[in-house]
Amino acid sequence: MADALSDAGDLSGGEGSQDDVMTPAELIARLEEVVVFMFQAWLNEKFSPELLESKSELVECVMEQLTHMEENLQRVRKGDLKASVHHMEIGRIRYVLSSYLRSRLQKIEKFFPHVLEKEKSRADGDPSFLSPEEFAFAKEYLANTEVYLKAVALRHMPPNLQSIDMLKAIPEPCLDSFVFLRVKERQEKILVEPETDEQREYVVDLEEGSQHLMRYRTIAPLVANGAVQLI
Repeated sequence: MADALSDAGDLSGGEGSQDDVMTPAELIARLEEVVVFMFQAWLNEKFSPELLESKSELVECVMEQLTHMEENLQRVRKGDLKASVHHMEIGRIRYVLSSYLRSRLQKIEKFFPHVLEKEKSRADGDPSFLSPEEFAFAKEYLANTEVYLKAVALRHMPPNLQSIDMLKAIPEPCLDSFVFLRVKERQEKILVEPETDEQREYVVDLEEGSQHLMRYRTIAPLVANGAVQLI
């Protein structure tokens, strides 16, 4: 994905691009390489019960290229059918981008104390689950929620009940919910169910291209490394 982002970054109007202006069709073709990754990130975020790793670099790249494409389309003569098709494609990409960001904000609002705790507890060097803007939003949402609860309820309660633990009060994401997935890379000996007193452990092999309905907790690491795609 880094190579695709690097290639797309060459289209953003840097030095050397002034003499070699790409046509809208060429821009669409180059952008599609990045959009594939954006589409995969969108589906994973949409169907995952938890907030996934932030793809802020990918989002910024797509937004920059959309802006550049729209500037190039302004130079196309009005009434050109190809321009209309390209505008439709831009609209489709903007929808995916908006839906991706909206899904993330909805999860932040729903699980904000757990999202912040997970972000604060991650080790140095680990990928961030929140972009800087999302982190600021989550902290402000937590502060506003605490202020509201104190103003309308907690201050009217006995002194020993005037505090609240948000981590206990807000439910965590249900990682045991079931999700549909498509296998992108063959996986062997995936533990579906651990061994218990009532049953032996259940292990399966996931063949490339196959589709399954499985517990999210089981395949969460595979979603993170791109071995499977939620659908």
